[in-house]
Amino acid sequence: QVQLVESGGGLVQVGGSLRLSCVASGSIFSINDMAWYRQAPGNQRELVATMTRGGSANYADSVKGRFTISRDNAKNTVYLQMNSLKPEDTAVYYCHAGGLRTRIDPFFSGDYWGQGTQVTVSS
Repeated sequence: QVQLVESGGGLVQVGGSLRLSCVASGSIFSINDMAWYRQAPGNQRELVATMTRGGSANYADSVKGRFTISRDNAKNTVYLQMNSLKPEDTAVYYCHAGGLRTRIDPFFSGDYWGQGTQVTVSS
């Protein structure tokens, strides 16, 4: 059974930093894309950053220059380094794994979500 578990969220002051981690487990064979999304109260879930297996990254305009996504393919882990945090970054942050294949059924490719971790930036 595939699971994505995020960690690293919390309360931080404006201008501070946090580092989120997401570990995927469950006899994983490979993962194509890993990404971070966020959802603030009353808003739709939005893409924050994504990284391909080869290391190509893309960011939402609102976080460019402040957030950095990285991943460790050997550990099936993706990170999000968040610097210069703003109150508008407050949201639940979700990890997403796209094109995930397991050793049990490597011909099946699926998408999976983590349970989310709260990030609150106080002014």
